[in-house]
Amino acid sequence: MNTAAIYHRPESEFAFLYNERDFRIRLRTSKDDVKKVYVISGDPYTISSKRWYLEELPMKKGLSTSLHDYWEIELTSETRRLQYGFHIVGIDGMDCFYGDQGIFPYQVETLAEANYYFRMPYFQQIDRFIVPEWAKKTIWYQIFPERFANGDVSNDPKETLPWGSKDPDREDFFGGDLQGVINHLDYLVDLGITGIYFCPIFTATSNHKYDTVDYYSVDPQFGDKKLLKELIEKAHAKGIRIMLDAVFNHMGSHSPQWQDVMQYGEESKYKDWFHIHSFPVDTYHLTDIPETAENLAYDTFAFTPFMPKLNTANQEVQEYLLSIAAYWVEEFDIDGWRLDVANEVDHHFWKKFRETVTSIKPDIYILGEIWHSSQAWLQGDEFHAVMNYAFTDSIKDYFVHSKITPTQMVSGMNHQQMLYRDQVNEGTFNLLDSHDTARILSLCHGDKELMKSVLTFMFLQKGAPCIYYGTEIGLTGQDDPDCRKCMIWDESLQDLELKGFIKELICLRKQLYPFLCQGNTSWKLVDDQKERIHFTRELDGENVHAYFNQGEEGFLVELKNEVLFSQNSVILQDGKAEIQTNGFLILC
Repeated sequence: MNTAAIYHRPESEFAFLYNERDFRIRLRTSKDDVKKVYVISGDPYTISSKRWYLEELPMKKGLSTSLHDYWEIELTSETRRLQYGFHIVGIDGMDCFYGDQGIFPYQVETLAEANYYFRMPYFQQIDRFIVPEWAKKTIWYQIFPERFANGDVSNDPKETLPWGSKDPDREDFFGGDLQGVINHLDYLVDLGITGIYFCPIFTATSNHKYDTVDYYSVDPQFGDKKLLKELIEKAHAKGIRIMLDAVFNHMGSHSPQWQDVMQYGEESKYKDWFHIHSFPVDTYHLTDIPETAENLAYDTFAFTPFMPKLNTANQEVQEYLLSIAAYWVEEFDIDGWRLDVANEVDHHFWKKFRETVTSIKPDIYILGEIWHSSQAWLQGDEFHAVMNYAFTDSIKDYFVHSKITPTQMVSGMNHQQMLYRDQVNEGTFNLLDSHDTARILSLCHGDKELMKSVLTFMFLQKGAPCIYYGTEIGLTGQDDPDCRKCMIWDESLQDLELKGFIKELICLRKQLYPFLCQGNTSWKLVDDQKERIHFTRELDGENVHAYFNQGEEGFLVELKNEVLFSQNSVILQDGKAEIQTNGFLILC
């Protein structure tokens, strides 16, 4: 047995309170190295009187990666206390006990030692990771406001271009605004959308608005506060939640605070609001700031001179930003905050941020923009979720880019899932494209059948799916700024067949929500040679079966269950179906 691979950590993603009474435990072992695992558990104060160490419960092998197997079990405790250890049986016949002080021979004398066990001293409800229930069920739709719809030409900026007249450059304006979103709320309802994630709407100079000038005002090019309230109220009436984008890592160079620094230098009352290394800082005039520059006298987002980085460890900055976070929740009843460049802001600030907004609205959703593994932000005192790029990149790397095998994809997905508590996985934010990436249809080189397969595969995973505006009608675009094209509203130019498919996919997601959110995943077939995948989602003894075929040969499947959704699949007379290339079959 490879004992070096055995791992468990109490009060973490390996041991966590799932609900008020149920405590979930995981154990990691080397892949295909262990035959059985049992958990030995009981109240820490009754180990001698009840001798519960003589009883054990089998753990179930759950997900696996290329290196490890993960074993799982759910326990309850009437006293809300738990002490536990593991009895591990290797395929080589080795028998051992694993607990808080290491690995020991499996002997009764060892099992009776109270100090050898891991402990959950008490089931503290305040420490339990909780994701708002509504967020788990949401079908998100990301809107880049400047490019979704122009509902009011009177607020168009100077030199606004005719809608969709060209592919966008970085400085182009086309006149999209909040009235345009209001005008198309019924369109989103018809599509099945239940949540809108807006890119920034606060006053800024750029078309993307990630260079905030005034956090307390709606950008005049988009409308005003009255219009935003109208939008939120109408969206709520139609069952659509609203999430705004908070850019707290940096400000825009046109902001009054940065302008004060540029004017007064070391005498500025805002000089400690930023990370300034030397004075003067006005190396560039506002009208002649390059897009990127290194070796600046101050820290920025990336190397972007017009986005000076905020010092969120400064108490004045904290108070300022937290008042902004509270204001839009209190006054406008928003449902979520998406936090831009969240990994570059200190944890101390994000803990205060969470306390501030949840004290106003306990079920607000806090989403961090983090592109990598994010355990540190997902411990229950900062974010509810992150934009799950690390998870969905494995899906794209197989289906879209053909860079990895099905086995490698599943290993990557499972690895990401095992980094977090189950609640985190249920409430995370899954996406295949966004304002920061090339559009999924372009990544698929225009292959709609492939796009449908990868979308369906993503919609069947744990976590709330997000559609980037225009994906549903076949909008294309390479990397930023090309991925920010104007939405097409002329139905004769929309891909209505694709739109119909995505409406059906959203309906399927809502129909299967209990399975997809809480069901256990089992990978029944992952065939690298023929590129076939079969997995199930099991809940309360019932199963949903999903089959995907990316190979060139047909994939025969027995129809023992009802067909819910399919593509490129032919029903045969002998009770079977043949799934062809870029095809899938969902059974229940």
